[in-house]
Amino acid sequence: MSTVSTEAPPGAGRTDGPRRPHAPKRRGPRRDKQWPAYVFLTPWMLGAAVLTLVPMAVSLYLSFTDYNLFEAPSWVGLRNYREMLTEDPRYWRSVGTTLLYVVVAVPLKLVLALGAALLLKSLGRGRSFYRSAFYAPSLLGASMTVALVWRALFNDGGTVPDVLGAIGIDSGGWVGNPDLAVFAVVLLTVWQFGAPMVIFLAGLQQISPDLYEAAALDGAGRWRQFVSVTVPMLSPVVFFNLVLEMIQSFQVFTPAFAISGGSGGPADSTMFYTLYLYERGFTASHMGYAAAMAWLLLIAIGVVTLFLFRTSRSWVFYADEEGR
Repeated sequence: MSTVSTEAPPGAGRTDGPRRPHAPKRRGPRRDKQWPAYVFLTPWMLGAAVLTLVPMAVSLYLSFTDYNLFEAPSWVGLRNYREMLTEDPRYWRSVGTTLLYVVVAVPLKLVLALGAALLLKSLGRGRSFYRSAFYAPSLLGASMTVALVWRALFNDGGTVPDVLGAIGIDSGGWVGNPDLAVFAVVLLTVWQFGAPMVIFLAGLQQISPDLYEAAALDGAGRWRQFVSVTVPMLSPVVFFNLVLEMIQSFQVFTPAFAISGGSGGPADSTMFYTLYLYERGFTASHMGYAAAMAWLLLIAIGVVTLFLFRTSRSWVFYADEEGR
């Protein structure tokens, strides 16, 4: 009669033997659900590549060529850049005019926008109406129609010279005066203070009233409250508006084109950088030269923006950094 052995096989029950490798972890459900995001991002990525990255690459190539829009571009290396920086006095006049415009227009626009935002914050009734009224020029000011109307206001026989003459200031037409023409463009830009004003107003509404009450208890007046409370707490918004306005001001085109009639006159006093770029590229058909100008403008804006970000560490206050 056969018996069934109950002896355990060798190695059974031991725990010191080699372990079976763990099975690979499965991807979580979140990763499996990420593909719709890439599907929806595909049109944007294609648009960025086709409408931005590829044109930028072509522009960079053309900046090293002699290209007149009608013939195939021919490689000239750094000739466009060398001519621009050492042989073209009109280029440097356009740089000087643009820098003057930026230095004057940007601070005036931001100061006016902040002042209007402070007034709107103190209003009770009618705030929505005045906010819309102040914002309207920002929607209309960039149009060619408004720029042409502005030209008529500051031209010989226009409203502004007549009003100034009535109070004893004989300035004549600003548009035809090389010393005043650029300031007509500056005033048109400053008049469009609505966009930064709305941003300033939103920032002011985020400042806690407790800070003003504490400052008042310490004996601070309105000016001291503005300097010690409003300005530090609003500094991130000031920085944001400053960066945006600086970038936009370096690229100003429509007002200068309309007020000068596209010539940059009188005596190149309104020959802004982008207007000269347009003239060299589309009027003189020197597209390679214009592409080189565009890339130098891009580099200049990048340098100025980087400088603002670097210096912001010393004057921009963020509430979440308190106590660090």
